[in-house]
Amino acid sequence: MIAPETKRRLLVLVGPTAVGKTKLSLAAAARFGCEVISGDSMQVYRGMDIGTAKATPQEQAIVPHHMIDIHDPDYPFSVAEFQERARALIEDIHGRGKLPFIVGGTGLYIESVCYDFQFGEGGSDEPYRRELNEYADRHGEEALHDKLKAVDPASAERIHANDRRRTIRALEVFRATGMTMSEHLAGQKKESPYELCIVGLTMDRPLLYKRIEERIDLMIEEGLVGEVERLLERGYSTGLVSMQGLGYKEIAGFLEGSYDLPFAVELLKRNTRRFAKRQLSWFRRMKDIRWIDVTEPNFSAHLQTIHDILAGKFPPDPE
Repeated sequence: MIAPETKRRLLVLVGPTAVGKTKLSLAAAARFGCEVISGDSMQVYRGMDIGTAKATPQEQAIVPHHMIDIHDPDYPFSVAEFQERARALIEDIHGRGKLPFIVGGTGLYIESVCYDFQFGEGGSDEPYRRELNEYADRHGEEALHDKLKAVDPASAERIHANDRRRTIRALEVFRATGMTMSEHLAGQKKESPYELCIVGLTMDRPLLYKRIEERIDLMIEEGLVGEVERLLERGYSTGLVSMQGLGYKEIAGFLEGSYDLPFAVELLKRNTRRFAKRQLSWFRRMKDIRWIDVTEPNFSAHLQTIHDILAGKFPPDPE
């Protein structure tokens, strides 16, 4: 166990999509001397800006941002890489006398950094992996996902049916270890290598859903269709993990002629509402989170609450 006085301080802000994390994080980061580490598994991809709701270049200029635009969309980004990079960034940021601040909504990625998760469970099994890939080629992604659902329903709920790589990895772990990926995650040590201050944002569900729908309408106005069209024209297929992200798979279906644009927009709104519900469920299971209800639009009060939480958790060093 690491003694508390030797641990690096780490501020974290989590919450569902569209709850208002970006705006609060920018004000908090500027006020508390932070550098932001994006805790979103999709914002690592270049050219995927509107659909991932990245902070704009103007917003990123307010405080330094990290883990944004580091890979092309065909790169197989993983939670293990995120953990490794984020931990190195935390050291670098502390070395500059700043407070590292993870902001995002990808629960597993954020939790992997906050706690001492290990990702060495079960080595790769290339023959089995080939067998599963061939099975998916013959029978489709849904049939492969059904295999996972049969042995690890919790992971099947977390992993999208079209995410072949992660579906195969979860099946591979089960075959190699006799334990499900969910059991591996549940068995991870919850001791943190950091002195943590985790803040969670929540709001009334109807208001959150309204904000989600308004955000998607704005994304369409800002050019989401054109963004997806450019990615497809550059050869990034819908089979990529990145292109299965919210906004990309639904709009790609429209561009490929499966349905019209109004249907694509409604599908995206429905899928995003469901995603927000899963995000909240994940974060509710995490410990150490101090929740702020941001239903009432009092920005200055919410920022002051974060200040009070931070001051209580990280008191100033004695001179």
